[in-house]
Amino acid sequence: MALTTQQSKQIKDYLVEKIRQKLATYNPETNSMPFHFRLLGKDRMALFSFIQSVNTMLGTSIFEQVGKMIAEPRANRAIGQYKEFEGFISSEAVLKIDNIMRDLRSASRKPDKEKETKEVLAVANKGDLGKKLKKRVDLFVEMKDGTEYYFEVKTAKPNINEFTGIKKQMLDWVAMRGSEKPKANIKTIVAIPYNPYEPKPYERWTLQGLFDLRQEVLVGSEFWDLLGGKNTYEDLLKVFEQAGLELYGEIDKKMKNLNNENK
Repeated sequence: MALTTQQSKQIKDYLVEKIRQKLATYNPETNSMPFHFRLLGKDRMALFSFIQSVNTMLGTSIFEQVGKMIAEPRANRAIGQYKEFEGFISSEAVLKIDNIMRDLRSASRKPDKEKETKEVLAVANKGDLGKKLKKRVDLFVEMKDGTEYYFEVKTAKPNINEFTGIKKQMLDWVAMRGSEKPKANIKTIVAIPYNPYEPKPYERWTLQGLFDLRQEVLVGSEFWDLLGGKNTYEDLLKVFEQAGLELYGEIDKKMKNLNNENK
């Protein structure tokens, strides 16, 4: 078992608490949807709206905090929603990143994470440093061996324009960290907590040309097992299931009360 009993309990308690908070304050949107209501029923629409609300919460905070809890025993530091990440992007780094992005988009170079990182770190303190920047990182983990992981967590299926922005942002992170610590062992990764195409493989080909698919994009078990060790993903699914079973009656009751109020 990858997750300890203590970790499993910590994560389950966190999930239950977050959903209970959501239940306590939840009111479905008041906009009238007469066709939907008549076709599907107000009760189903209320439940659908709640599920959408929870889905948003999973993607904007829960996965990041769960990642932090999983990584903590194996890391020097683990921070979900790391808001204090600071550094400079030097004028030389700006030029280097622009060149890398242009060459990747025109396919005149192939993605190579290690090479790109080295190139950006080499110029991180060259030229005009400009003003110090502060960026938000979804999940930051510094492992015991000093390797620093900066994760951009994505639950949806972003389009290619979004992924282009993410690629540049991750090169910016390398420049920022390099301006403070030139020899930092830094890895920037797009983490996708689950594969929406399962049982088919994740359609990584859409990211070809921009990302080093072996080192820069982790999907499902690849991400969770990196944080917590082999079988972490399977253990985590069980914890989510246990939390769901504990909450089943409370969610059911809340939906029934909402329906009674709307009659």
